[in-house]
Amino acid sequence: MKSIKVALVGTPNVGKSTIYNALTHSHEHTGNWPGKTVGVSKGECVYQDTLYTFYDLPGTYSLISKSQEEVVATDFIVFSSFDVAVVVCDATSLEKGINLVLQTKEICRNVVVCINLVDEAKKKGINIDYKLLEKRLGSIVVPTSARDKEGLTELIGAIKHSQNKDFLDIDYGVLNKLIEEAAINIKTDEYNPKWIALKILENNKYYINKLNKLGVINKLNEQDIDYDVNLEVVLKVAKKAKEILKNVISYERVNYDAKERKIDRILTSKIWGIPIMLAILFGCFYITIIGANYPSSLLFNFFSSLEGGIIKFLEFIHLPALVIDLLVNGVYKTLYFVVSVMMPPMMIFFPMFTFLEDLGVLPRIAFNMDRAFSKCKACGKQALTMCMGIGCNAVGVTGARIIDSKRERLIAILTNIFMPCNGKFPTLIAVITIFFVGFNKKYGSVICALILTGVIFLGILLTFLVSYILSKTILKGEPSSFTLELPPYRMPNIIDTIKYSVKDRAIFVLGRAVKVAIPAGLLIGIIANVKINDVSILRYLVNFLDPVGLVLGVDGVIILALLLGFPANEIVIPIMLMGYLNTNALIDMDNLNVLRDIFVNNGWTIKTAICFITLFLYRFPCSTTLLTIYKETKSKFYTLLSVVIPLFIGIILCLIVNCIFF
Repeated sequence: MKSIKVALVGTPNVGKSTIYNALTHSHEHTGNWPGKTVGVSKGECVYQDTLYTFYDLPGTYSLISKSQEEVVATDFIVFSSFDVAVVVCDATSLEKGINLVLQTKEICRNVVVCINLVDEAKKKGINIDYKLLEKRLGSIVVPTSARDKEGLTELIGAIKHSQNKDFLDIDYGVLNKLIEEAAINIKTDEYNPKWIALKILENNKYYINKLNKLGVINKLNEQDIDYDVNLEVVLKVAKKAKEILKNVISYERVNYDAKERKIDRILTSKIWGIPIMLAILFGCFYITIIGANYPSSLLFNFFSSLEGGIIKFLEFIHLPALVIDLLVNGVYKTLYFVVSVMMPPMMIFFPMFTFLEDLGVLPRIAFNMDRAFSKCKACGKQALTMCMGIGCNAVGVTGARIIDSKRERLIAILTNIFMPCNGKFPTLIAVITIFFVGFNKKYGSVICALILTGVIFLGILLTFLVSYILSKTILKGEPSSFTLELPPYRMPNIIDTIKYSVKDRAIFVLGRAVKVAIPAGLLIGIIANVKINDVSILRYLVNFLDPVGLVLGVDGVIILALLLGFPANEIVIPIMLMGYLNTNALIDMDNLNVLRDIFVNNGWTIKTAICFITLFLYRFPCSTTLLTIYKETKSKFYTLLSVVIPLFIGIILCLIVNCIFF
């Protein structure tokens, strides 16, 4: 069977991953903002006795190799073995894609140009002369609408029949003589000597070193260069693109994007942008609060109904009573508390969040906060990772990969904890309802959602403050410039949105939480069941921590619950109930009236509630997030710093509250 390897290249938001999914039947998520993917995905399909292997490269605007996406894409195109490069362009903004086509043709001999989103171009009255474009580019041009699976058969045919040609030769004007001199010491049939000469003139040490090791560059001659090589290259490529597109694009109406511009004027308004963002968050919280209660109760009842059967089975196999207590009251109860309370909000919040992301709303939120982050010496893309953190801090930490600068990426990672994740919502909702909302059935959910929105706003302010402090101290530096593209509004595929948000976000986060909950549950079982002089270890720890709690406006039970709640925020209240009621197992309390009585009888006041919420929000990342931070930074120092920073702020805020209410 004949085999053809294909590299899929394209700028962000052109539907490249949609084409990849349609051809390979994969399920890569197709987002609607720059920087969704940094790795390379691989998939295969068989068509007419030919095996096609597709490599989905990160979306990139150029192959200059500055950002992480550009480095990954350029490295693959230059050094990997494949037969055809397919450059995917957006039919609604073809000008952005042609530059990438020209840069790719400088590196690859065999290039096919795919013009995607032709359905959107048609709606906007944009016409493209594909034959003229094909003639000027010297490459096959295929129009497609990947979402509707139109033109994909023609694309496969073009890939099969595309042939190797000479590398694209661009006239670089004043650089031509310097390029010729640099090319003298370049010996290769595989790579374009002119492109390598440009890397030498740019003093791109990364590629010079790589090509030196491959023996492509014999030696380097020092040359006096009076020009900004990068600028000259960009200008000449842009000039060539303009010549190619002359008379290729025509418009049936002038203001074809007038509707989108009107929406953008509202969403990115200095007056309305932030209030609308907060209103959107309020809506998401309200829906999550209303929707999560019933399924959470069902899950809890289901798992608790299995408890008796599990105990009987363990007794049947003659396990000691202490071991049964550890396994059931410790490990099993911790696990099903985490799953019952954590899963329903995630299953509601993540699809809503992903829908807003794919619709194109979240990049507008980032745009609104770009200036504020620049003043904090951080990157505007941090706003995107901050939004991800509302769903889950671990997801927000991994999302920081879209930030090119290592310094700014670390700032985004270290400050993501200030966004309360959905795992904290059930506990926050319970305490807010008891002490600040009352049991107002008519407006309780609305008031609770408003307070949660206020908590988010406080988190945003703390993110700005800590980002500024970090950029002035251990992570000094100036904010890097970047272009935040506002992608077009596109109605997402609802089924794909749900699949992605459930599989790659909710299940991913839940899986990590469960892994850590098992040993944590065992620890909880041990300290609750093992006794010294007829007093449990738990009671000794509570008594030891009481003085610390008193200083912070809480008590030893709360401090211990916050510490033992490290594996998952959902088990903090059950651990507190275990301490207050002096039991040896986690206890769930669905009745908020009873829960209020327990808290009040154990000395809780408004001050206690405020201090608890503060410590709960800003104590330290949960185990899942902390593990993710270590994997992303590969640094014990920054992982430790991610614990110290929020804990320090939480303690300071509690001391202030305690002094005010003293």
